[in-house]
Amino acid sequence: MELKNKTAIITGAGKGIGKAIAVQLAKEGVNLGLTARTQSDLEAARKELEDTYGIKVFTAAADIAKRGEAEQGVGSLINSLGSLDILINNAGIAQFGTVAEMDPAVWESIIQTNLMGTYYVTRAALPSMLAQNSGSIINIASTAGERGFATGSAYCASKFAVLGFTEALMQEVRKSNIRVTALTPSTVNTELAANAGLKIGDEDRMMQPEDMAELVLTTLKLPARVFIKTAGIWTTNPQ
Repeated sequence: MELKNKTAIITGAGKGIGKAIAVQLAKEGVNLGLTARTQSDLEAARKELEDTYGIKVFTAAADIAKRGEAEQGVGSLINSLGSLDILINNAGIAQFGTVAEMDPAVWESIIQTNLMGTYYVTRAALPSMLAQNSGSIINIASTAGERGFATGSAYCASKFAVLGFTEALMQEVRKSNIRVTALTPSTVNTELAANAGLKIGDEDRMMQPEDMAELVLTTLKLPARVFIKTAGIWTTNPQ
């Protein structure tokens, strides 16, 4: 599928996986709507992408865990872009601790961002895709959504839920030519992973955000008649 002049919204686009996806799509000539919580990150990304690739880039600072901000941000980006062909739900947070020890407020915040934020953004974006009878939605889940592990109850619960949400949504909208995919990476070398205390390892051997971006691009470029339902990507030989 030709992506040039398509439009895409990416959440969590200021850094890490979201930024890498933005760069990859910009190389293909996709016009972008970027959202994240930090305006300075968004502005730096916008300038870099516009100057380097000559595409249109619009930004909206928003905390997607808050319904009003998510809806306003998506609405403003669609209005600026004029249409929406691609939605990448990438924004997420992570923190680990046992069920007995983790503060319930922290547990709830992870669910609110990773699950409810994905829902808020998707629900705000869907009318545009339904109206044009086409679109692609990619939800960045995790291998933590496929198997639980000690200290990961909140993160695993959020990502298990994203996988269930993805499959249910896919069944609802596939007759409108909207493709819905969940990607499940193992640990990626990002600031989020490092801050959460995950072992990152040697950059030459650890999965990088750019690797995830390549998988997103491959998924999007498939012929419109098919889509990837779920796909996992793993580091070959982690330390």
